Amino acid sequence: MARGMKIGLVPINVGIVSLEQMLGLAQLAEQLNYESVWTFEHVVVPVDYESKYPYNPEGKMGGPSDANFIDPLIALSHIAAQTKTLRLGTGVNILPQANPLYVAKQAASLDFVSGGRLEFGLGIGWLKEEYEALGAPFEKRGARFDDYMEGMRKVWAGDIVEHQSEFLNWSGFQSYPKAPSLRVVMGGNKGKIFERTARFGQGWFAPTTQAGELREGVQALRAACDEQQRDASEIEISCMWTGRGGEEAVAELADAGAQRLLIPLPAFGENVPEGMQRVAEEVIND
Repeated sequence: MARGMKIGLVPINVGIVSLEQMLGLAQLAEQLNYESVWTFEHVVVPVDYESKYPYNPEGKMGGPSDANFIDPLIALSHIAAQTKTLRLGTGVNILPQANPLYVAKQAASLDFVSGGRLEFGLGIGWLKEEYEALGAPFEKRGARFDDYMEGMRKVWAGDIVEHQSEFLNWSGFQSYPKAPSLRVVMGGNKGKIFERTARFGQGWFAPTTQAGELREGVQALRAACDEQQRDASEIEISCMWTGRGGEEAVAELADAGAQRLLIPLPAFGENVPEGMQRVAEEVIND
């Protein structure tokens, strides 16, 4: 594997036409020594929305609006049952629009049944219309995220939970299975993402394929870790990669700080298995 780089696929749950296709791609990834598969999350995609997608200059998500968008944790549960070593990542689930107790329970359960393979990516989201459809407040979602994370960590620790705040009133319960070592990955590069990663994350998922942009983010993350008195080397850095350019492209992103590269499935073209085989030959099993 080029420079020890981990290589994964994303999103394994979007545009899938059948369960057999999704499981087949995941099993092929494991056979070819890909390290992980990742999901995206949107509960709903409004037909028309005014919110601006922050990672596209046009402000819109790519891909057809009617593509299948399988629930991330359900998709990864199926994949967990059919694989043995493949790590399973969410990139990312939108925490503030969900019930944090259900989220904590589901994540701990998936990590348990997969043998500790979950990379639980979380973010605050950007699509106001989705929040509205779910009956969740869009305002203060950053503060809500931080508070939910504090509460969920108490749930995962397995202790009797006591957590009273502006957003939560939890008292006198426990939840099992425990998940004190669950790996949390923070996704995004806007707002307070670096502060949140330094506080809560074991990983950072940078939504970029550009080495220069990644390098700037890594520098910002290290500064945030210094403020939090956190060792930045504890945080694993993931970013996107087009799957092109071979070892030279991998080396450039590694020099910028990447430790895991995630290839979008559409980057492989019409024949995804063939593209996966090509990358495996070029940089994974070299």
